[in-house]
Amino acid sequence: MSINATLFVQAIVFAILVWFTMKFVWPPIATALDERAKKIADGLSAADKAKSELTNANKRVEEELAKSRTETAQRLADAERRAQAIVEEAKARASEEGSKIVAAAKVEAEQQTIKAREALREQVAALAVKGAEQILRKEVNAGVHADLLSRLKTEL
Repeated sequence: MSINATLFVQAIVFAILVWFTMKFVWPPIATALDERAKKIADGLSAADKAKSELTNANKRVEEELAKSRTETAQRLADAERRAQAIVEEAKARASEEGSKIVAAAKVEAEQQTIKAREALREQVAALAVKGAEQILRKEVNAGVHADLLSRLKTEL
């Protein structure tokens, strides 16, 4: 065989190989590549979608956290105001109670002062009678002179 015939036969075999490859081998490879490209594109779009959903979820979480912080601050402020009101109310009640106790103590002190004055008047009257008795050197009857002794008590 000559080199031309060999070259010609090789060209025909190569052409048959190219045709066979284009007809039977290349379509499944192209289909597989297209499917892979589609899967990659779908995966990238799903990743983008998931990323946007994550961003939205983070925003919602931040909003909820801000809302809960605001509510917590408001509840703390309400609790503080209520505690302050309770303290003020307790102070007012304590002040009232203290005023009542002071008033009761003043009334009791006044009553004790009156009792002490009465007792002192009795003692002074008794001393005055004894003094008069000693001055007159005779016994003065308290029953007979009761009117005089009561006037003396009131003057004292």
